[in-house]
Amino acid sequence: MKRIPTGISDLDGIIKGGVPAGSTVLLFGELGAGNVDFVYTSAAKLILSKTQPERKESLLGYSCRKSVLPEKVVYITFSRSKEDILGEIENAFSKEFHEAIAENVEFRDFSGDYFRGTVVPGRWSGNETVPSFLSKSSERNILEGFVNYVDSVGDKAMIIVDSLTDLLINDAINPKDVVMTMKGLQRVSKKWGGVIYFLLTRDVADRTVEHMIVDSVDGVLSFTWSKQERSSRRQRYLYVEKFTSLFPHLGDSKIARFITMVTVDSGYIVINMERI
Repeated sequence: MKRIPTGISDLDGIIKGGVPAGSTVLLFGELGAGNVDFVYTSAAKLILSKTQPERKESLLGYSCRKSVLPEKVVYITFSRSKEDILGEIENAFSKEFHEAIAENVEFRDFSGDYFRGTVVPGRWSGNETVPSFLSKSSERNILEGFVNYVDSVGDKAMIIVDSLTDLLINDAINPKDVVMTMKGLQRVSKKWGGVIYFLLTRDVADRTVEHMIVDSVDGVLSFTWSKQERSSRRQRYLYVEKFTSLFPHLGDSKIARFITMVTVDSGYIVINMERI
């Protein structure tokens, strides 16, 4: 089975080189717990490994030596601009990470269509300067525009969707249509052979909708905070909530969850593992 590295070397080492090619993965997290840092790190390291193949093993780890790298990285956003995302990466991570993403990631910003019909002025969302191929603001057109674009770039790509939270809090979009779109992507992603990451903030959508979304992807990685004993500091944790093809590997290693942190030079990393 072809695998695509997550870019988190200690995680990839446990799951035999990455997630299965063709996977749709939900990055389901509490605010600030690491799901955004995860995709920034993954995108930067996979790009650097592709543009500098001699560094692949040092960047991704020995377990990924036979893993497949996506041919391109695509970042889709509904409410944030490319400049906002790149500025956040520049302030948080190394110059190398920032340049890799700025020079190699294909960005698609749907903000102009997302905010159309709301009280947000067009000049705030870029609607006055960024042409839109959508004729009117409706749930069908926003999702159709998204689907048409993904269909044109999906083959062998790593696609980051930032974020499902934006779609679910927009009153013009029916959550059930979002779920159906994800089910369709889950099916076609097997043909494309890449990986799709969906960002979702926990406890924003209705619990029933959250469960339907979890049921519509191949895997769920959960990002949480927890207070350390005898300390006021909070600790980030990552655990695999759903991923049938990965569970046996975690079971063999008796991994319950991963203790993580974010650094400037290495991005999102695993610093320890809690075993069962």
